Amino acid sequence: MITKRIIPCLDVRDGRVVKGVNFENLSDVSSPVALGKFYSDAGADELVFYDITASSDGRKLFTEILKEVAENVFIPLTVGGGINTIDDFDRVLKCGADKVSVNSGAIRNPSLVKEGALKYGDQCVVLSADIKRVDGEFRVFAKGGRVDTGMEAISWIKKCVSMGAGEVVVNSIDTDGVKKGFDIEMLKAVVDAVNVPVIASGGAGKAQDFVTLFKEIPTIDAGLAASIFHFGEVKISELKELLRNNDVIVR
Repeated sequence: MITKRIIPCLDVRDGRVVKGVNFENLSDVSSPVALGKFYSDAGADELVFYDITASSDGRKLFTEILKEVAENVFIPLTVGGGINTIDDFDRVLKCGADKVSVNSGAIRNPSLVKEGALKYGDQCVVLSADIKRVDGEFRVFAKGGRVDTGMEAISWIKKCVSMGAGEVVVNSIDTDGVKKGFDIEMLKAVVDAVNVPVIASGGAGKAQDFVTLFKEIPTIDAGLAASIFHFGEVKISELKELLRNNDVIVR
């Protein structure tokens, strides 16, 4: 079994970390700088920073707060939100990001994935897919989960991986913030379809949900969560100990 990664996610709006349910009703949590440093020191394997309203507001990602976060974390940092051009890749990488997450920008211009991979390498390009069930089909949503693109999700993800996406974050809108566990059915469908690392996002409510994730889908690479870490419901050190006790390999 590959070594599993535990990844906290900072959803940032107006320079503050926020959290909601099913991508809605966002409430203020903390400073992204303070929270990022806390996770870096607490044993997180990576950190994800999403400027969650950049795409829907039609603006570029805030760089000042990102620079400050990058200066305070010493683990790989993936950054997304408002990534629409190669210049946006360049900007966030210069701010200290290690990987760039594309979502709505790639939906508008799929060649963005290919351009990013050619210039910076596959390992730098992360496809973030916000997926929800619509009439029994996995459907891709854009603009922070607000807009149904009408595209079937698995074929979209396969297309992006073929163009150079080196990693896929699967955000289940159906389970986001609900805390009833990861969307195993959706995640299995993605893992079976691609041969790059897949990160599960949306639904973690307790430490045992990570055990279930890695046991049910042994080939999935990482579990990502936000509120259960932000509010101290699950401590990363204790989560890793639980995983080790269940024969799941972690750093």
